[in-house]
Amino acid sequence: MKTLETKNAPAAIGPYSQAKMTGNFLFASGQIPVDPATGEVAGDKIETQAEQSCKNVGAILEEAGLTFDNVIKTTCFLADMADFAAFNAVYEKYFTSKPARSCVAVKQLPKNVLCEVEAIAVAE
Repeated sequence: MKTLETKNAPAAIGPYSQAKMTGNFLFASGQIPVDPATGEVAGDKIETQAEQSCKNVGAILEEAGLTFDNVIKTTCFLADMADFAAFNAVYEKYFTSKPARSCVAVKQLPKNVLCEVEAIAVAE
């Protein structure tokens, strides 16, 4: 098993890794919309935050030599299900291969962000 880390995604803010790779599988931790360059939450609208969360997932995939096309499953967390359509409009630009997905509303996310995206990918 290999631990992956990239400076192009936010550093873990707790006792976990950005991602783990075992065999051909990558398990990426949930990515919140923190800009890795500044350490700050990107914007206050769902569109901006979804964009940054997806970029952070992309940076982890890239570190593993993978792309969004390698993603087979995502789990998305929204602070407000009223943001579902706007979130999807951003999400679909990145996850064009339409991986399996769960999307749930949660009471609260770290740093009070509006969304979080985690992914499982496979290297073929």
